[in-house]
Amino acid sequence: MHKVYRYRLYPTKTQETSMKRTLEFCRYVYNETLAMRKHAWEQEKKTLSNFDMHNLLPAWKAQRPELKAVHSQVLQEVQERVDLAFKTFFRRVKRGGEKKAGYPRFKGKERYDSFTYPQSGFKLDTDNNILTLSKIGEVKIELHRRVGGAVKVKRVNINRRPTGKWFACFIVDHEPKKQPFKDGAVVGIDVGLSSFATLSNGEKIENPRFFKQEEKELAKAQRKLSAQERGTPERTRAKKVVARVHERIANRRSDFAHQLSRRIVDRFGVIASEDLNIKGMMHNGHLAKSIGDVAWRQFTNYTKNKAEEAGSIVVMVNPNNTSQQCSRCGSVVKKELKDRTHSCSCGLIMDRDENAAINILRRGLASIGDRTLEAPCES
Repeated sequence: MHKVYRYRLYPTKTQETSMKRTLEFCRYVYNETLAMRKHAWEQEKKTLSNFDMHNLLPAWKAQRPELKAVHSQVLQEVQERVDLAFKTFFRRVKRGGEKKAGYPRFKGKERYDSFTYPQSGFKLDTDNNILTLSKIGEVKIELHRRVGGAVKVKRVNINRRPTGKWFACFIVDHEPKKQPFKDGAVVGIDVGLSSFATLSNGEKIENPRFFKQEEKELAKAQRKLSAQERGTPERTRAKKVVARVHERIANRRSDFAHQLSRRIVDRFGVIASEDLNIKGMMHNGHLAKSIGDVAWRQFTNYTKNKAEEAGSIVVMVNPNNTSQQCSRCGSVVKKELKDRTHSCSCGLIMDRDENAAINILRRGLASIGDRTLEAPCES
């Protein structure tokens, strides 16, 4: 399997200039590649392959010698991105659906933020915290953790954030050391908005609402941005302030999801969760912002990734009626979103989300062939 390790880079002013120049040259190659493939089809009904485009690079370098300042495989990888964009476009067209498939688009200024060394052109010195990049030099890197379990570094992606920070992402071959299955410890998780999650054992995880905490600060920064004239240094600075607020929210949300998913997979052998249609739920104008802020999908993905090495099993279940069904007798007790207590004619009265979590756990165990969970005791 592949695993990604991300580290902060601290380039010098000269190195940063070279990296920015590399991004611009990559953007040029991307747009030229897209233009040629588009023109070939519209004028000649001819499809140019990735191999055809690679063969054009020497001629482009002859016309624009400055392209030689970029490692050859980096430019080839740019053309592979165009090829992937077309493959994705044709796949969406073939699949059909209500939404129109988007044709690959040209990249505007400052709209190209990463370049990749796919096989060679880089060297990592872990003893001195130095990443050597071809045509750029020896860049200081903050190795806050070891690149562990790697058979071989497959590729390195250099990424520029809107805040101006630079990161290196190492994609490595990884052989996970799987732990023995943690038999006996099972849990169902019902995610929500009032609480981030409720476990089938009654535990509740509070919703941190990171976006809501920063909303006023973000609105203030966005108002200052709107007041600045386009193309001015003042607008550039104001734009970075907005980007820093968004980055802070994303970092806090990611850290929360990482820590919570780690605690869950370390405690439980079977983790059952709802397979929610989050994209469809985002169409609800009243809840879309809150659903986006809570980031259920991120938490689920982190939990799945960690479970592979923690000896845990994550099973996704059908969410239909998990909140309405009684976890004791199976009867359907209709509730509105405002109703926070489950009260059934069988005598079971409990928190709505805990009842749903027990139903989720039962469905999860049934799907893997374990029906040993008994009905919950009366509250």
